[in-house]
Amino acid sequence: MEIPQQQQQIQVDLGNLMAFDPHHSFPSNPSSREELVKECIAKGTELVQAIANSLFNLPSTEDIDGPIVQLPRPETKLPRQKHLPVPKPPTKWETFAKTKGIKNRKRDKIAYDEPTETWKRRFGYDRANDENSVPIIEAKETDVPGEDPFAKRQEDKKKRVEKQDKNRLQNLKQAAKVGALPSHVQLAATRLPITGTQSTTKKFSKDELGNVAGIAATATASGGKFDKKLPGEKPPKHKGKFRKFLPVVEGKGKHSQEQEQTDKVLNKLISKNSHEIFNVDKAVNMYNVKKDKKRKNKPGMSSSTLKPKKNIQKKPLKKGSSSKGKGK
Repeated sequence: MEIPQQQQQIQVDLGNLMAFDPHHSFPSNPSSREELVKECIAKGTELVQAIANSLFNLPSTEDIDGPIVQLPRPETKLPRQKHLPVPKPPTKWETFAKTKGIKNRKRDKIAYDEPTETWKRRFGYDRANDENSVPIIEAKETDVPGEDPFAKRQEDKKKRVEKQDKNRLQNLKQAAKVGALPSHVQLAATRLPITGTQSTTKKFSKDELGNVAGIAATATASGGKFDKKLPGEKPPKHKGKFRKFLPVVEGKGKHSQEQEQTDKVLNKLISKNSHEIFNVDKAVNMYNVKKDKKRKNKPGMSSSTLKPKKNIQKKPLKKGSSSKGKGK
């Protein structure tokens, strides 16, 4: 494929899929905006065609979706979109460890459990040397008489957790002053500031205040229908999804939506597993009960016309007769 002379002057960076013509200039100043847009579209089409020609000149491999090429490394350095991140200030522990020369070392995930004399996980469920799994705590000389050691252990753990949370918030406050909060708490820190930090005030626009007022007005059970309207208040905009009902009049086509829904229900009942969905015995009993009620509630039928059931009683045996004589 021969490349035209005009496209040979174009600088193509396939790593960024970018093309640039340094010698481009308008032959004459465009007289209107439509003419300017037309010139830009024509030049953009030419640049895109140059990128496509360069892509098809690269070695490719065939795949189900089509040819695949490996792009070269980018040649043009693009500017950074956001500013460089500010380094976070060191925490109290990092400062203390640096002064004492303490280096972090990675501990093993498995530790030796002394009560069971086996190796278990250091953290998590069924961990090694778990204090909660110890049924008996040995008494010490420093223990207070009458104090529950298990309750004291829970209280000490609660205090440690509160201290750790306090230190974490203190580190976040120091990072917020420098402007180097972590990305996952940046939004939370601006919306809900930590105690002791200064949060930037945000000015809400008129549309935002109107949206908030509309949400508050429609937060009642009636959707704000019976609430008092303020002077100049606009009706709320219903942006949510409304419930859709089947059309009363059948539309165009062979089947209507109501008929399709009925067919789905029938196909579900007449499926292979219909015995699990449809209880035949219960349906037959309900049918029989309704049939009896209809028969009893007929105007011609009443309790007086019904014949009473005969009380079948056994006749008393005559004296001197016995059941043995019947066999003869």
